[in-house]
Amino acid sequence: MQLKWTSKALSDLARLHEFLVLVNPSAAAQVVQTLAAAPISLLKNPRTGEQLYEFEPREVRRLLVGNYEIRYEVQASTLYLLRLWHSRESR
Repeated sequence: MQLKWTSKALSDLARLHEFLVLVNPSAAAQVVQTLAAAPISLLKNPRTGEQLYEFEPREVRRLLVGNYEIRYEVQASTLYLLRLWHSRESR
C-alpha cells in the first residue's frame, strides 16, 4: 500500500500550521507532526476510517485525529489523502 498526499491536503496542512503558529508555535509544530504521521497507520489497515457513502462509487473515508478530520480515498494499492481540517471549521 502506498500513501500519496494531494496538493489540497498539503495546502490544508500548511494552512493549519500558518493559523496555529501565530498563537502557539510549539502547538503548531506538534499538530502538523501528528497529522502527518496519523495516515501511516492506514497503510496496514486502510479501511479503518468511516466510509462516506455520499462519494460512491469512490471509496472515500474519514479518519478522526483528535479534533481534526482527514479525508482519504482508497484506490487499489494507493491511499490518497484528500483534505484535512479542524472539526470547528465549517466544511
